[in-house]
Amino acid sequence: MSVNVFTATDTSFTTDVLQSPTPVLVDFWGEWCGPCKAIAPLLEQLANDYGGRLKIAKVELDKNQKTALAYNVRSAPTLLLFKDGKVQATQMGLVSKAQLTRVIDAVL
Repeated sequence: MSVNVFTATDTSFTTDVLQSPTPVLVDFWGEWCGPCKAIAPLLEQLANDYGGRLKIAKVELDKNQKTALAYNVRSAPTLLLFKDGKVQATQMGLVSKAQLTRVIDAVL
């Protein structure tokens, strides 16, 4: 993983995501999820493309159910874009780089 992609957990979510001074795109994923594995390289690319302007957090659904339930995540992959501790955008399923870039740019 790149420096701008990190793992967040139920325990670290508040500090890592909600209190982050940088917007955070959170990828709720599962080890069993094919589309989640397919989108992973795209998220790495975006983390590099956006440098210090955006961080990407990966939250494994099976191990972090409290956070997933708190944000009503019902399928994987689900991407939530947080800025200033609040959800600014939601994207579900496998999406293209262009689609995700539009969502991110609208929030940044």
